[in-house]
Order: sequence, then C-alpha cells, then structure tokens
Amino acid sequence: MSQFPFFDISSLHEGYRTKKFSCQEMTGQYLRRIAEHKELNCFIEVNEDMALQQARDVDKRISQGESAALMGIPVAVKDIIVTKNLRTTCASKILENFVPPYNATVINRILKSGAIVIGKTNMDEFGMGSSNENSYFGPVKNPWNIERVAGGSSGGSAAAVAAGLAPLALGSDTGGSIRQPASLCGVFGIKPTYGRVSRYGVIAYASSLDQIGPFASCAADAATLLSVIAGRDPLDSTSADVAVFKPSQLDEKQVRGLKIGIPKEYFAQGMEKGVETALAQAIGQFEKLGATIVDVTLPHTKAALAAYYIIAPAEASSNLARYDGIRYGYRSQDVLSLEDLYSVSRAEGFGAEVKRRIMIGTYVLSTGYYDAYYRKAQQVRTLIKRDFEQALAEKCDILLAPTSPTSAFRIGEKIDDPLTMYLSDIFTIPASLAGLSALSVPCGFSNDLPVGLQLIGSAWDELKLVNAALAYEKSCDWSLRKPTI
Repeated sequence: MSQFPFFDISSLHEGYRTKKFSCQEMTGQYLRRIAEHKELNCFIEVNEDMALQQARDVDKRISQGESAALMGIPVAVKDIIVTKNLRTTCASKILENFVPPYNATVINRILKSGAIVIGKTNMDEFGMGSSNENSYFGPVKNPWNIERVAGGSSGGSAAAVAAGLAPLALGSDTGGSIRQPASLCGVFGIKPTYGRVSRYGVIAYASSLDQIGPFASCAADAATLLSVIAGRDPLDSTSADVAVFKPSQLDEKQVRGLKIGIPKEYFAQGMEKGVETALAQAIGQFEKLGATIVDVTLPHTKAALAAYYIIAPAEASSNLARYDGIRYGYRSQDVLSLEDLYSVSRAEGFGAEVKRRIMIGTYVLSTGYYDAYYRKAQQVRTLIKRDFEQALAEKCDILLAPTSPTSAFRIGEKIDDPLTMYLSDIFTIPASLAGLSALSVPCGFSNDLPVGLQLIGSAWDELKLVNAALAYEKSCDWSLRKPTI
C-alpha cells in the first residue's frame, strides 16, 4: 500500500486481479483518508455504509470473473448530481435535507460499470461561483495551500482528486466549473460537448450550458470515466445520439502533425506572469512532440463574459423558481401570508451569490429589457460559436489557451468583488457558450501553485483532445507532482 493514495484505474484493477488488496480494503482506505483530511472540506456527505456495501458487492462480481471499466473504482460525486437515498444539497440551505428518491443517469451508469460512490463533494451553491466560497457548508481548501481557494464551482471534486481522497470524481461545468478548479488543483478535468452526457438528475443551473464531466489524476482515467457516462439518454432530450469513443482508441502518437491554434485574444494583458511562462513552455513542448503551432483569432471573445452573465442568470432565474418553500426544500416558519412564505423562504434559503444571479436574470428577462439584453446576448453567443467553428475548420485541429488567468488566489481575496471574481472564468466561458469540448491539463506551477492549460476542440472531438493531453502528459512530469497534506 506504499503508493496510496495516488492509484489510477489500471493500478487498482491490477491490485484486485492479483489479490494484493480487495475493493472493500481500498474503499476503506479512501474513507479513512477522507476522515483524516476534513480540514479540506471537500465532502458534504460521506457515503460510508453504502460505499462499503457496494465494495463488498464488487468483490463478489470480481470473484465471479466479471470486469468493467470502473470495476471497484471509488468515485466522488459533486453534490449537484442526485443520488438515491443519499442527501443531495447543491451546497444550499434551501436543499439542506433533500434526499432524492432516484439516481441521475450518470450515477446509474457508473454503478453499472462497477464504481463505488464514495461521497458527495462540496461546491459553490447551485454551481454559481469560481472559488467554492459560496457554499452553505463553507469553502473548500486547496490541498496545495489551504489558505487558497480550490476553484469553483466543482472545487470539492477537484480538491478530492488532487489530495488523493478519491481516484476519480464527477463535476459539472456551466462556464468553467470543471476546468477552472482542475487547473487550480493540478488535475485533469473534461467539459464534454453539450449533449454528450445526460443531464437527467442534474440539478439545473443554466440548462443550455450545464454538462457533467470527469476529474482524474491522468488523462486516460478522465477519458475512461467520460466514456462510461457519455451517450444518448431517452430521459434527456438534449442528449445526442453520437458514437462515444472507447478508451482503447487513445493514442498519444496522434499529436504528431496536429495543428494547434493559439488564439491571440486569450494571451492578452492581465495574465499572471507564472501562468504566462508555463503556457509558453507548454506550447514549445507541443512543438517538440511534432505538433504545428498556428496563430488564430476569435474576435468576439471579448464579448463572451458579458453574454454569459446575461444568459446563465436568465436561465437560473427560471430554473430556481421551483424552490418556493411549498413542494420541497427549506420552508421558513416565520411567515404571515402565502406571499411571505415564498419571499422569506427564498430570502433565507438562498445565499448572496445565488440571489444576485436570480435578480440579474429576472431583470434581463423582464418586459422592456428582454430584447436589449437576453436576445442580444444570444446573438453574441452565435457569433462566438461561429468564430470557433471557422478557426477549427479552416486554421487548426484544436485550440490551446490558458484555463485560468491566475493560479489559486487567497480565500476571501475576491469574494466581496463579484466582477473580479467573474473574470476568473474569462478563458473558460467562450467554449461553454459555443457548446464545445474542452479540457484542462496540468502544465506547470506559478508561486508554487498548479497551472493548467486548456485544449478546446470541435463538438464531439473529445478523443482528439485527450490524445493531445496524453502525449503532453507523458512528455513531462507535472501531473506526477502531488501536494503534501
């Protein structure tokens, strides 16, 4: 057990095959690791009893000769994904005691593949945030430096993988909520193409943007988890009937001859010096691997942040209207009328950032402002999508950019300045608006904190991105470096 806790899928499977350890033993190890590092605040709910039972069942399946992609692999699950008989809060007071009666499609798929749901990870409330400080259950601490944020909104999942509390995790990405925390915590994170993964059972923030994706400590493991959860689901009309790649198709040699576009708009002033240096070295490394580097332009990138913070809050305003204190969730007891019940329950149940976005969304959808704001933002979204499509069709195969303009910032540093906080997502939002595939790859350090590069590809092109990430990963040791906690 000397290598614990940083096992990957293949080393866990090898241990089970050779009977070096059982799934129950490894699950117990991870549960103890979680208990020993509560200071990171990665988990809202630890699934101890059910996880150990799942592990015993998996050991029986293995003894009978059964195998599957995730057989016996513990997976941490962002608390925005519903889990049957396991509390799902969305890190909000308004859902503090909600226990779903069903599983999300992605949960059923990983369980069928033999995974162990080890617990529910902390997050920014309803996925709204870039630092994981907007959680009702307190901020997640970055395992590289506990005075720093883990990123958001999937900070708990990213930090759990980085700290070795779980080998894999699921997160959600609306405007960067997988890629940005992956960058800040030094792990791999994939935002799939919109429609690649079912959203059934995912608590909605912005329905035209939300996507579930994987965190892992290596590119191959992230690809394996994605291959399990991806695919058409009749329960989600937005999920696409597009063939899903197999892990056996991974081939780092595909990077040779690949045209990698460098969008000039992503390398403007304001980037942290250490991030800029790490990205420049990564671009040079891809050239050494045989890729061709070309300059491209995405002219409407500058409008992406503004468009996103109209579209996403508008959809959030609509989606969160269901939390009314009547059907389920938090209900205030100090009310005098039905109107009071609605307003007081929502005022007490939602945090400050969620209320801010609901108010922005309600405003831009209101009579007299819909055309000026929401309709215009959707038109800008179309222009951003066309920029990507033109660059990827005419100039390059994939794009390379920073994931975050900075390394992990201090807890409390930006929480009182929403605009500065929103700028943390400036490099991840455009691909989300365009519905494209994108992933974050560890590429160095700045101020002794991880830096991530972002690879962006065409719709349904996750395999090309993962192959490039795999080649880069094997050519350097950034992903092998682990925090000391």
